[in-house]
Amino acid sequence: MTAKTGGYLALAGRITQTLMDIDRIVRRAELLLTKSRSTGDEGYMDGVALNLHNFYTGIESIFEDIARTVDGAVPEGANWHQELLVQMAADLAGSRPPVIRRSTRDSLDEYRAFRHLVRNVYTFNLRPKRLSDLVERIRICFMDLRSDLEEFGRFLQALEEST
Repeated sequence: MTAKTGGYLALAGRITQTLMDIDRIVRRAELLLTKSRSTGDEGYMDGVALNLHNFYTGIESIFEDIARTVDGAVPEGANWHQELLVQMAADLAGSRPPVIRRSTRDSLDEYRAFRHLVRNVYTFNLRPKRLSDLVERIRICFMDLRSDLEEFGRFLQALEEST
């Protein structure tokens, strides 16, 4: 473990704050999809795409913080985003339990791949049906993530108390 005294509680606090921000992102993505559907204005889909991008970016910042603070190692190289997600679902024996369940990892991997796509194409080339599908599943994915991270927060609390 790499955190000094109080470091695990600080990490838990940062996770909680970022989850509140991500919840706002989820609500905005849902709202913009609703506006697009009710008005027929596909311009709202640009905002949907941006919020889907931000959804995963926020989650990845949590994972990077955990990798740095608890694991002591953040993946590097061309596939580091994917490796970080796999690392968060791994049980690091003697160090920490999995941060997220495998099912959560699989759900998040769709948003990771989409975030990569958004960074590499113009928004007008994105398929509205794909955006809609991701937004329709985002709330469940977020709830699963939050549940996993709350459980991990309890681990951090116990870790802090034992140091």
